Amino acid sequence: MLQIHDLVFDAWGRRFLDHATVTLPRDAKVGLVGRNGVGKSTLFKLILGQLTQGDGDIGLPKDARIGSVDQEHPATPVPLLETVLAADVERDALLTALETAEPERLGEIYDRLLAIDADRAPSRAAEILAGLGFTHADLTRPMAEFSGGWRMRVALAASLFAEPDLLLLDEPTNYLDLEGALWLEARLRKYPHTAIIISHDRELLNNSVDHILHMKDGKLTLFAGGYDSFELQLSEKLRLQEAARVKVEAKRAHMQSFVDRFRATASKARQAQSRLKAIAKLPPISAVIEEHVAPFTLPSPDRPLAPPLLRLEGATVGYGGPPILRKMDLRLDVDDRIGLLGVNGAGKSTFAKLVAGALKLEAGHMHRSAKMRVGWFHQHQIEALDPSDTPLEIIRRALPESSESQRRSKLAQFGLGFAKQSTTVANLSGGERARLLLNLVAMEAPHLLILDEPTNHLDIDSRRALLEALNDYEGAVILITHDRSLMELVADRLWLAADATITPFDGDMEDYARFVLDRARAAGRAPTQVRAEPEPEPPPPPPTPAGRKPPSGNARRRVEAAEAALARAAEALEAIDAVLTDPRTFAGDPARAAEFGHKRGEAHAALEAAEREWLAAQEAYETVKPAS
Repeated sequence: MLQIHDLVFDAWGRRFLDHATVTLPRDAKVGLVGRNGVGKSTLFKLILGQLTQGDGDIGLPKDARIGSVDQEHPATPVPLLETVLAADVERDALLTALETAEPERLGEIYDRLLAIDADRAPSRAAEILAGLGFTHADLTRPMAEFSGGWRMRVALAASLFAEPDLLLLDEPTNYLDLEGALWLEARLRKYPHTAIIISHDRELLNNSVDHILHMKDGKLTLFAGGYDSFELQLSEKLRLQEAARVKVEAKRAHMQSFVDRFRATASKARQAQSRLKAIAKLPPISAVIEEHVAPFTLPSPDRPLAPPLLRLEGATVGYGGPPILRKMDLRLDVDDRIGLLGVNGAGKSTFAKLVAGALKLEAGHMHRSAKMRVGWFHQHQIEALDPSDTPLEIIRRALPESSESQRRSKLAQFGLGFAKQSTTVANLSGGERARLLLNLVAMEAPHLLILDEPTNHLDIDSRRALLEALNDYEGAVILITHDRSLMELVADRLWLAADATITPFDGDMEDYARFVLDRARAAGRAPTQVRAEPEPEPPPPPPTPAGRKPPSGNARRRVEAAEAALARAAEALEAIDAVLTDPRTFAGDPARAAEFGHKRGEAHAALEAAEREWLAAQEAYETVKPAS
């Protein structure tokens, strides 16, 4: 599907791609992985033509459609469902052409609409939107009413709905909650074409892709399987590389020893020269260099507090209007690891603010130790950093009594070397900013860590380092994350935010994943999901006077008549479809084809009316038939 040959790209004073070559199979699901800053997003821009390579080729099939999610969808007055439907450019163009087409073209347009299954498009779009967290009421809301984060979801929904031949997704789970990430994981697994996903989500890379494309030192290497398989293959490859290097170096040393001994001996000079030539031909094999990831520093509290850390009884909290969370009865102990589940908007961040002391109760009781220290990391802290600030200035404010060398030493422990310490926040990567803030909130050895989406900007190795630090940390943890792997490995209890409260969830992450996917499928199947305005239901039959029932024979005959009418309407529609799907219809008499197109609309309306009559007749019969 995608062929990259000898690709070279230099920019901003460095080489991102150095004669990289790879071929991706058709319909492959590929996870693009590599350390932060190696150039994964740059490769996407080269494929999309937004950047120009210095040398080499990027090959795609002729007329291949490429889709990506570069930015949030604009805030337009167009309703949500129509916005997503418009992403299918061909369907949108055909429906537009249908309004002004000449009669002889109508048959051709209808034929193509049937071929692309255009009738199912609204239900398909609604199913995708439901999976990404939108409700039925959202479908008719204009785009301008949604926040930037939700418009990012719309852009993702539009790309998935359009089903391009090559789909490029750059960290798609960063703006999703866990529920959306679980749904996307299942959706990508069934994607019908080729997809390349930049992701640091281990579960997504294990469950949704069948190849891993590793980007390192300007090269691209393709591995079959998911991320766990990739790690094993890479480890074995590096082991063999090191073994080959040791063998070559031993051979080189042996021949060089001969040359050094006999170069000046006339009888051995020719053999020495021969060995010098052989040494020059030995392949260079670089030593395997272990990539070091700085650990996270999460100091444990010096002494535990008496349990419980926190107890809520009938607790209600909000922002002055209707309560966001109410009637909560929860207990948090000194060594609890709580995974907080729930869709965006269910109140997870509100709960974090309450526990952190940033919100006060509106009703009920909260018992907490006055000595409890809380470290609270939330994703918006990164966005709130002053772009002109530097890590050194930030830690000066955090440690006013410390010496400059102590501050610099602390930043080095955080993984920020000397050069980075005076770099402005604007020039730090997202991962570096996240590292700085995560370490800062834990610096005072809190009794409770509240982590709200801590992994958004961390690569896989940094996420592993955070996991190791959390496992060593001896305080309590409340974790809110879309990273399923981190949630499974850290949390030992799950709480669910739903229906304006928080309650313990009886099950593990596998149970929750099934619950989320079943709920999304049910929402996508709901017939009202595909209608902007629900059709009026047929009027109920007139009430039966008290003490009297209509004759069951009449009701049965009404059902039989309705069944016969329904069968006739279905047969009529089937006959028209058979004509419209016959190519000879359009080749022989376009005007006749156009006439059948109009007849199909009438026949479809008649079928729906017959279905409503049959349902009403069947319901009336069920109410009067004798009990068996």
